[in-house]
Amino acid sequence: MKKSAILGLNSRTQQYAYKYNTKKGKNTANSKALSYKILTSSGIPTPSLYAKFRNQEKLNEFNWSTLPSSFAVKPSRGLGGEGIIVVKRQAKNEEAWITTSRKKVTVPDLKLHINDILEGAYSMGNFPDVAIIQEYIGRHKTFKRYAYRGTPDIRIIVFNKVPVMAMLRLPTKESGGRANLHQGAIAVGVDISTGITTKAYWHGNFVKYKPSYSVERFGPFGIFRKAKKDVTKRKLNGIKIPNWTTVLTTAVRAQDASGLGYCGVDIVLHPEKGAMVLELNAQPGLQIQMANLAGLKKRLERVEELEVRDADHGVRIAKALFAERFADKVKAEEGIKILSQIEKVAIYSLDGKKKISTDARIDTGAQRSSIDRSLAKELGLLDEKNILWKDRYQYRSASGLETRPVVGIKFILKGKIVKSSVSVANRSKMSSKLLIGRNDMSGFLVNPS
Repeated sequence: MKKSAILGLNSRTQQYAYKYNTKKGKNTANSKALSYKILTSSGIPTPSLYAKFRNQEKLNEFNWSTLPSSFAVKPSRGLGGEGIIVVKRQAKNEEAWITTSRKKVTVPDLKLHINDILEGAYSMGNFPDVAIIQEYIGRHKTFKRYAYRGTPDIRIIVFNKVPVMAMLRLPTKESGGRANLHQGAIAVGVDISTGITTKAYWHGNFVKYKPSYSVERFGPFGIFRKAKKDVTKRKLNGIKIPNWTTVLTTAVRAQDASGLGYCGVDIVLHPEKGAMVLELNAQPGLQIQMANLAGLKKRLERVEELEVRDADHGVRIAKALFAERFADKVKAEEGIKILSQIEKVAIYSLDGKKKISTDARIDTGAQRSSIDRSLAKELGLLDEKNILWKDRYQYRSASGLETRPVVGIKFILKGKIVKSSVSVANRSKMSSKLLIGRNDMSGFLVNPS
């Protein structure tokens, strides 16, 4: 990962969070109660709200028997997951509940905790806060083998209606079943195009398998001792997150509704209801860069000036720009394939119903691939829905200066299906209708002769 591609704390705050986030948006992100109101009014799925407490009087009047067997008690303006109690089930034959960390809590325990929230024990600056009781979202079956007791979530960085980076956060025993990285959860990078996990990062190191730690605490300051260090046989890469396109679209819709131009959206997968927005972040943490071994800065710069129509358009742009090429996997499973100067390719039409075979020129001097305008039109690739953006550079042609549209494309090269974005140009006088640039050569070698 190049240093020039990394987004630092100051750049995040000044160039993106401060510049693109409105005051209303920041207030929304800083309050779980307000976020719930904004999201539900916009028709965006989010966990149900069972109760809200602004003062002691409301707390004393509350009928605890109206709650379901599982729920989560949260401070509205809490930070880093502090002050959250997640109740998983009701205790047998008594008015008490069992939390995800297997502790028993009673009504007096919950009242005492909510009093602490109201007095600001978990809010920034210790200002008085609001306490909420929200729906508990259990683990989706996809993650049961990888997450310890608690519910994993998916953090997606969204900027200018484009999801630019994502990671899956897996609770561990050390994190107490919470999906917060600073408490010991695992950060797992996710390929934006496919929703497949790629790398896992935990305690400053990349890990391949789910760790199994027995953690003991000792001393007055709660210092850790890792008493047992083991790994399971459960690989953390290659996990396919279900309904990935819906997850991305939901994140973009939440960003658009919130008033935040740059934000982190935390998504949970309800076992039956699907993707839900758990939380909004006006200044999301930067560990996501390590989880993906990729810098945010370059990705943000690539989408900063694009005109994005809606959530679907933003997701298509993200999948075209930020797809992992899985070069190592291609080499291992298919063998190393060598490209010549001219290769025969088959290009799919937009509806996928037909393919046109044509010669493609392999050009290592070009970064982006390019297709002839007439061929793109024949394949239906110039449909308005398939135009990702207009290239910001101007090119001189017979009709004067022009900007070139960039469209989504799928073609077969040496038996491999490549999904990418290509610029559309007049190549009628060229020997090949398609030029393949470096962006689409990952996993291949090029014969220089």
